[in-house]
Amino acid sequence: MPVSCSIRAIWILNNLDAVVFSRRFPVVEKQWRAACKALNDASNDDPVKYAVHPILPNDSELAAGFVERKEREGSVRGYGIRVPQSAEGSDSWVDDPITRHIISLRIATKEEGDETFLLWPLILHVRGSYSILVLPLVEPGQLREYETLCTKSGCGNAVGADGSLPSLLLDLPSITGGCMVAHAVGDVIAGDVVDPEVVVSAAPSVGGLLDSLTGSIGISGISSRAKPVASPVTPLTPTGNAAIGAALADAPKIGLKPLDKDALRTFLSSAIPFGTPLDLNYTNIFSVKANGFNSSDQPPTDVKQPAWKPYLYKGKQRILFTIHETIHAALYDRDDISDTISVAGQINCRAELEGLPDVSLPLTGLDKAPIEVLSFHPCVQVPEHGADKQAMMFSPPLGNFVLVRYQANCGLGPPLKGFYQLSMVSEDEGAFLFKLRLMEGYKAPYAMEFCNVTMPFPRRRVLSLDGTPSIGAVSTTEHLVEWKIVTGGRSLSGRSIEATFSGTVRFAPWQSQRLIPSKFGFGNLGDEDFDTEMENTNNMVNVEEFLMEKMSKDLPPVDLEEPFCWQAYSYAKASFKITGASLSGMSIDPKWVSIYPAVKAPVELSTQLISGDYILWNTLGKCPSVAKAQA
Repeated sequence: MPVSCSIRAIWILNNLDAVVFSRRFPVVEKQWRAACKALNDASNDDPVKYAVHPILPNDSELAAGFVERKEREGSVRGYGIRVPQSAEGSDSWVDDPITRHIISLRIATKEEGDETFLLWPLILHVRGSYSILVLPLVEPGQLREYETLCTKSGCGNAVGADGSLPSLLLDLPSITGGCMVAHAVGDVIAGDVVDPEVVVSAAPSVGGLLDSLTGSIGISGISSRAKPVASPVTPLTPTGNAAIGAALADAPKIGLKPLDKDALRTFLSSAIPFGTPLDLNYTNIFSVKANGFNSSDQPPTDVKQPAWKPYLYKGKQRILFTIHETIHAALYDRDDISDTISVAGQINCRAELEGLPDVSLPLTGLDKAPIEVLSFHPCVQVPEHGADKQAMMFSPPLGNFVLVRYQANCGLGPPLKGFYQLSMVSEDEGAFLFKLRLMEGYKAPYAMEFCNVTMPFPRRRVLSLDGTPSIGAVSTTEHLVEWKIVTGGRSLSGRSIEATFSGTVRFAPWQSQRLIPSKFGFGNLGDEDFDTEMENTNNMVNVEEFLMEKMSKDLPPVDLEEPFCWQAYSYAKASFKITGASLSGMSIDPKWVSIYPAVKAPVELSTQLISGDYILWNTLGKCPSVAKAQA
């Protein structure tokens, strides 16, 4: 059997556990049947045989097997670890977290009565309200090995252990291909098939929470796409690639989104012909559908056109770069714990160039903050490497793509620093204090477009807030307080500011309720304190949610005098956006970008930095790092 990835079948189920789409690949299934016959013939004396069933179940049989697994494992994903109620032969019996994503189903066929057979490995990918199941081709002997693994008394899940799941998966390269297919199908049905956006203008930002959520989507700039060579049929437009997304966006927000089966069939027939994944890029697939294969403008005979560029660009030529960075930080303001700050970045590119040119450029500023991880798009060649610059050359594909990904230290220090304190005044009232400094050491062209700080109170309901900040505005919701320090339209550039905010927050009266005892063998969690009443629970408990809830409540006890100092909640979170230059120092000098064959094409560069997990830990509470050190 070939080592390359092949797909036997794909199923898509909705949240009612009904199969709404399925696709089988007879060519691959013929290979499976031949392999099963060869195994059976070679093991005539073996009482354990793999007789060739009508191996692929019909849609109703597969849906029934999926429902049976949910009831057996406790949830759609399964908890992946062995618990007292795990049954021998189940995925959780294997005792490995990977069984949350690579699952098996017991299929019962009507023709064989109560007889069942194992369907494995199924890649499970949950996207929105849909569950996507992809069945890659493996050797029948590997399926037999997994079934044996499901009945072993010991766990044996260490890599290299005899009969372990990780060791088995290392021999199955088709698993990786199956995961890629599942994610590509999920992008198509969700309408999330757009390329990385490239920001090319500095229009006013809407600011606030929208900026922090959209991140690299590039809402403040142009997001048009490269247009392919004109052909007799209608040219490709930006709306073509977003047709599915527009249809889904118009659907009601409550309930199931419509599944565009025609788009899905077109994608699968082009991307996975005869069950073998060839090109999972939806942009290329749609270009072929909309324009056909281009023959009017072929590249020179001595130049091979790359597979990722099915069309040649025609039109105004230019190159657009966007350096997009995300900063993660944990600030403690304590002598016994060091602050942690890291920057993750990527350079998005769109090269609207005619023909098949080569683009070369150096990445500069690498000496300002050491780059810890650096990876490139497959089209990139790296002929030169230095301490302060990294030269590269690439033949750009069509449309937007990620040219470089990297991780680095923060060269200028945190853009927001200071301390946060929260302590108890009474049983239902807490006093807090912020003293922050923004953009200290940051000069033009750095500009902070917005900055918000939130205090979450997931176990208390906020009634009122007393206190006025030195700058900005404050708003409250039921479970958090939000301080908007810098708002959209009033960016902070070329100077630093100090912001303070002190006050008290009042909560609803403290109420104590007892959780419903677990029927899964974990025992009673005891008394827990909540402000709101518990909802009535269903007869069937989701074990996965139960475990997550138990882990979130399994925190070390604290004194009544400091009830806010839970490890998981003793923090404030900051969100902001900075433009003008990169925080790591990574940059591209447009004057050093060269194109061969030489053409006049302007080079545009923009940068933006957003906050990821930017945490200010309560200096009066017990931080996770301290608790771990003491333990």
